[in-house]
Amino acid sequence: MSRKWDTLCHTVPNEVRGSVVTRPLAGPQTLLRSLNARAILETLARRGHLTRAELMSETGLSRTAVTQVLRMLEAGDAVASAGEDRATRGPAATRVSLNPNLGLAAAVHVDHRSVSVCLVDPSGTVRAEALARYSAVDDHAQHIIELIEMCLRDAPGVLVCAVIGMPGIVTADGSVRNDRGPDGGAFRAALVAALDCEVQIENDVNLAALAEWGSGEGEDLASFALLMLDDGLGAGIVIDGKLHRGASGIAGEVQFLPQSPLPIAAPVLGDTVVADLALTHGRDPEAPMHVHLEACADGDPAAMQMVDEMARRLVIVAGSITLVLDPAAFVLAGYATHPSFVERIRRTADEFAEMLPLRFLVSSFGREAPLLGAIDEAAAMLRDTVFERILASPRRAT
Repeated sequence: MSRKWDTLCHTVPNEVRGSVVTRPLAGPQTLLRSLNARAILETLARRGHLTRAELMSETGLSRTAVTQVLRMLEAGDAVASAGEDRATRGPAATRVSLNPNLGLAAAVHVDHRSVSVCLVDPSGTVRAEALARYSAVDDHAQHIIELIEMCLRDAPGVLVCAVIGMPGIVTADGSVRNDRGPDGGAFRAALVAALDCEVQIENDVNLAALAEWGSGEGEDLASFALLMLDDGLGAGIVIDGKLHRGASGIAGEVQFLPQSPLPIAAPVLGDTVVADLALTHGRDPEAPMHVHLEACADGDPAAMQMVDEMARRLVIVAGSITLVLDPAAFVLAGYATHPSFVERIRRTADEFAEMLPLRFLVSSFGREAPLLGAIDEAAAMLRDTVFERILASPRRAT
């Protein structure tokens, strides 16, 4: 993602930042060329076809640096000619773009009801997509493999890597712990063996937070917490421009934050909680969450009481997070973006404003946020893989 490069640039002091691209720094020149090449790759991914002059303007690199890096990228087939710019005065300038044939990455979102797959090229453009529903006892890995193979038939190419977003606690080694228990890395291992490529497993709410941080409501925030309500309630936490996963991947599991009068380890929100609330208020406990939210919007008194209680619980979770991390805002995602729910969340938060001010924003991407986050991460992972291949190539420019 371009934000990774932006973050790197922002860590360079102002008095040094301009010199990074115009005169040599202490240290190996290969490191400087590597940083410059990554800047150009990310810029082309973000902006598309650009001339050398436009690349200089976008990256701050000198003409010499741009020329050297493009020579290296062209030798590695990472960039290709994209025609000439005849709109400006003077000689026509050649445009360059990322080579769309560098390979493909799979972006996958697994929830409790379905699997969504997108194949993307290095620019993040979706080349093929597929969706399948499944039962709770189905083999998730097999569904993913079959959908990726289906997409590859529609958009032939070499699969270089895959990013899989799914509910559950994901550890640093790719092991998953969910309602089926810890898997010891078996899920990831099955995908690597079948797909024959690098596979990254990530918590789906974390991916949603990355999507918001990259180009959504969190784009201009140094810190925020995304609260996604689906089958359960989860948080994706960004602190000082970095996703916070925790030492064992458990950060953001706010579903079980204690709050009165609930017993310790009781779920705060989610499908089972909504079913219990529906039973308590005389509504159908089998009805899905969106049905109760729509009934609330239509003025049903029992549904309104249900949503009031749901909003109270979510605000208490946000307050607990604030007392520990103090994020600049909370981004609501999933079912929490329903207008009736948002209204009651903000109304409840206003009651505590003097003691604990809370700011709530609504996701730019709704229920698509985890998949969009997976697409961004998959495209970035693909570019990184291609870039490492170019650096390792014996015919790279020097």
